[in-house]
Amino acid sequence: MHPTLKRWLPVIVLPPVLLVDGLLMEKPGQHVDALGVVVTYLAVLPLVWRAQLNFLIMGPLLAAGVAGIMFLYIPGNTVVAIPAWALYELASQHGRRQTIIAAALLPPLVLASIVPIEHELETIVSLTLKNIALCELALAIGYVVWNNRQAAEREVAAHEAEADARLGEERLRIAREVHDVVAHAMVAINVQSGVAAHLLDQDTEQAREALLQIKRTSGEALNDLRATLGVLRDPDQAAPVGPAMGLDDLDGVATQLRAAGVEVTVDVEGVEWVPTPVGSASYRIVQEALTNVLRHARASRAAVVVRANDATVTIVVTDDGSGTGSGGGAGAGVRGMRERATALGGVLAAGPMADGGWRVEAALPLQRARTAS
Repeated sequence: MHPTLKRWLPVIVLPPVLLVDGLLMEKPGQHVDALGVVVTYLAVLPLVWRAQLNFLIMGPLLAAGVAGIMFLYIPGNTVVAIPAWALYELASQHGRRQTIIAAALLPPLVLASIVPIEHELETIVSLTLKNIALCELALAIGYVVWNNRQAAEREVAAHEAEADARLGEERLRIAREVHDVVAHAMVAINVQSGVAAHLLDQDTEQAREALLQIKRTSGEALNDLRATLGVLRDPDQAAPVGPAMGLDDLDGVATQLRAAGVEVTVDVEGVEWVPTPVGSASYRIVQEALTNVLRHARASRAAVVVRANDATVTIVVTDDGSGTGSGGGAGAGVRGMRERATALGGVLAAGPMADGGWRVEAALPLQRARTAS
């Protein structure tokens, strides 16, 4: 309904009904004339500003209008439509507290409005009960409308909060992916370029191999980054296009470290039936752990051990470096690994070993991922 039509609807609907009822109920000495028509429209007019006027102002205005109508002619039972409409608006706009107050004040006010014009007890009781029932019904309908509107607003707010939470989770996931891809690639390229520069005048073949490894590493990183950022360009795309990196791809990460001068061993067993989400998270954890080996540990050797049984995938990454700068879980890398493990219901610990070196250990449960898939 158009807002202007909705605003003026009481003036359009109520006066004709009241005037027709007044004509049908005419008594000697009381009839509908031009003054009665004017007073009828004036009595309803305050309802036009029902959204702006305080009810304490509108109430007396409507009461005066109804009294004027009753003084000029008796429009029968339809005169109760004026306060009923106002009470409906009160309840639908202002809610529980005002509805309760209005419901409590109705009986004495209705009785006070009927006693001056009726003298028979039976008629007074009948009209009072009838008018109270109609007004209370208007209040009840208005309150239901208000309550439904509040419920709809709460539902919309809940959906928006849920959407914001999902968006935040997706941003965090993408941030982790970008960090893992870019950080690992840049660290590997930095080390490999240093090796190439060092060997350029001494062993051109090894320098060439280091440069080729830089090309492969950067190409893989660009492909991973392109797939990850594709999610941002296409909101309907739930995951990057192409197969997710998994435990079968760990040799590629190890090869990059070997090209950078770190001796890496990879020992993987029992991972054939590991669900894709766990396998992908495991790959990223190992990738980040080995990136930290290059970045912080100044290690010459690193070992990756992955074991899977029916319930859990266990990941252990160790190195023989100093571990300086990678401890305490303060860095984005360790924090990202821990977040990946926690997201799957797992745990991750990272810290120095007693005999030197650094150790990252994670345990990822399989049941949750199997249930989700």
